[in-house]
Amino acid sequence: MEFKDYYQTLNVARTATPEEIQKAYRKLARKFHPDVSKEPQAETRFKEIAEAYEVLKDADKRQKYDQFGQAWQARQAGGAPGQPPPGFEGYSFDFGDLSEMFGGRGASAGASGFSNFFEMLFGAAGPGGGRPGAGEGSPRPWASWSGEGRGGWARPGANQEVPLALSLEEAARGGLRELALRTPDGETRTVRVNLPKGIRPGQSVRVPGKGGGGRGGGPAGDLLLRIEVLPHPRFRLEGTHLITTLDISPWEAALGGEADLRTLDGQVRIRIPAGTSSGRRVRVRGRGFPAGKSSEAGDLIAELRVVVPEKLSEKEKELFEQLRTASAFQPRGGK
Repeated sequence: MEFKDYYQTLNVARTATPEEIQKAYRKLARKFHPDVSKEPQAETRFKEIAEAYEVLKDADKRQKYDQFGQAWQARQAGGAPGQPPPGFEGYSFDFGDLSEMFGGRGASAGASGFSNFFEMLFGAAGPGGGRPGAGEGSPRPWASWSGEGRGGWARPGANQEVPLALSLEEAARGGLRELALRTPDGETRTVRVNLPKGIRPGQSVRVPGKGGGGRGGGPAGDLLLRIEVLPHPRFRLEGTHLITTLDISPWEAALGGEADLRTLDGQVRIRIPAGTSSGRRVRVRGRGFPAGKSSEAGDLIAELRVVVPEKLSEKEKELFEQLRTASAFQPRGGK
């Protein structure tokens, strides 16, 4: 598996602060967002940037990534194959003592010892591994007997939860997706899933039978996709409402007017009230984030921000001078 340097992907130092990482992500997300970028392979680059940010923005994930590289997810799930589980890196395990305790002959008899150990726990009939009887020796609720002799305990696989990072547009649209996901055990798995329209951060989608493999013929566990919505360069999601910023000129603020406002899937025309100051909000009902089949979409809310030109022409400067002379307006209050 090719190693991915997330710090290099975001073009930040390994000592970068969370603020520097977020700033770098926002800059690159604006540049490579598939809806606005004309860069080659913009969608691929955007997904790489999103994957890197998803790990580095989280202090715990970042610490594991710095320590284990791309194997951090396996560590987070309880330890990669052949590696001690988190917190036990400094310990060694000698199974020879156990094999002697439960009927083996030292380390060389480990398999037999463990077989006897499980027979003692679950009530298998003697060293032949016959079917356990009822009562104290009956199978535990999480296991079933396969009838195939020793080693025949059928156990379902564990459920596995993995994060699924979506752009705001992907979460809003939903629909059938084919995803290449890295599971907690370090495998890359391709799954097809039908995402509901308007899925929000923190919600999960269950994919039956795509989790950890079962033992002894037991069924596989489920794969749980925990939804995370990536920061958007233009919109901020609050519940089902979308918040955006709309810049207006001083004369639009003073006199009022109309302006085009971008939505997730197009644009709308809004009215700017006369006498508007920065921070005033204009609400467009029903044009925010989808809220599922049974509910209406949220609202699109534009926060108005008055901006002035950095450089004035001679004519503009003259007009502003006339306005300053003629106006009695005192923004900081009168004497």
